[in-house]
Amino acid sequence: MNLLSLLRGEAFKRGIHPPQNKLTAERSIRRLPFASRLVVPLSQHIGKPARAVVRVGQEVVRGELIAEADGWLSVPHHAPATGFVEAIELRPSAKGPWEQSIVIKVQPGSTQEVQVAHPRDMGVLNPQEIIAAVQQTGMVGLGGAAFPSHAKMSVPKDAKVHTLVVNGCECEPYLTCDHRVMVEHADDLIEGIRHAMRATGAVRTVIGIEDNKMSAVEAIQAALMARHIPADQIAVQAVPTKYPQGAEKMLIMALFGVEVPSGGLPLAYGMVVLNVGTLAALGCLLPRGEGLVERVVTVTGPAVQRPGDYRVPIGTPMKFLLDYAGAPAESYQVILGGPMMGQAAASLDVPVTKGMSGLLVMRGADFCDRDDQKIYPCIKCGECVAACPMGLNPSLLGMLAAMRDYEPMGSQYHLGDCFECGSCSFVCPSSIPLVQQFRVAKQVLRERAVA
Repeated sequence: MNLLSLLRGEAFKRGIHPPQNKLTAERSIRRLPFASRLVVPLSQHIGKPARAVVRVGQEVVRGELIAEADGWLSVPHHAPATGFVEAIELRPSAKGPWEQSIVIKVQPGSTQEVQVAHPRDMGVLNPQEIIAAVQQTGMVGLGGAAFPSHAKMSVPKDAKVHTLVVNGCECEPYLTCDHRVMVEHADDLIEGIRHAMRATGAVRTVIGIEDNKMSAVEAIQAALMARHIPADQIAVQAVPTKYPQGAEKMLIMALFGVEVPSGGLPLAYGMVVLNVGTLAALGCLLPRGEGLVERVVTVTGPAVQRPGDYRVPIGTPMKFLLDYAGAPAESYQVILGGPMMGQAAASLDVPVTKGMSGLLVMRGADFCDRDDQKIYPCIKCGECVAACPMGLNPSLLGMLAAMRDYEPMGSQYHLGDCFECGSCSFVCPSSIPLVQQFRVAKQVLRERAVA
């Protein structure tokens, strides 16, 4: 069946339309210089932290393995710069708790070229060898989830994948790192897609991109035409701009009209969903045999003097990046990620990690149009119900959370389906912090399950 005949490109049900504020969409990616010290946490991903294989005082070069994967659901880390291992110690993390980290004192004048690489012929590798090579790069989902990419590509023996869905929506307001990668590195993206198709067994790929990024659609279409790749093998489909279009279930609905039910996974429908930034990086790293030592980060917001997308060495202190971009972070609120799903930074002494897609610097007046932040009682207007992309009842869940009646939230009202997109909080006229309540409820339920 022709792939194009399956595509819909229609909007999913519900959702919201927050202001886009894509301030940096037309600015080319710029490279960030090295900070004097880089801090590489051993845990930058979902799963078991990596295990350090270097010692204090050891000299390392850019691209060298400094921490190995500790098990299947783990990834290695590589030196983001040439220098000396100054310490292996607990350091503050973006998540909050202090984590074991490798501190590298960067050698002055170091080149940003990768010094350690093991080129490989990707054409001779079988699917298992491709997946092993993906793990060796240290790649995780660069869209923010930071799930190890090799695990995402590993298809169980009792499952069959026919379609690779590539997520280029980047629906979060302000963020543009994926957009710029698609425009500037379309060839790397296509190369990464081809490797992922072989690893998963997919026979076709659909790249879903919101229709406010037509420059990305055009760049990828031009690259596909230059390579003479037919549309029934790899196709690009623009989808309506709506939040949270970038959620994998929402994207599958928009592209194919297929609803992945509560508790279900795209894999059950023969699909694997991967982020464009992840695949573009793999398209570059896998043939070269290099590790992931840098990523593109959007630094933006009303308080930033030089907003843009920066190619940032992993481990760069957040304050160094903000200073370079001209953001007086001490006086404003810094959000890790976008305004809808991002979290406020508790400290500027944390490093840029593999899963950090953006830094948003806001002034107090930018957070809300209301005169105050007072929370009012729920008026049962139903706005949150109309907005929830998963079809949940955030009003009811919020009232249960307020009463600390957590058990029915999970067992009866599908709290586990909430992926904390923030749509309910955005539309709530009573300013109820619904997402924060749901996070607390999930944590309590997790602790009770363990107990």
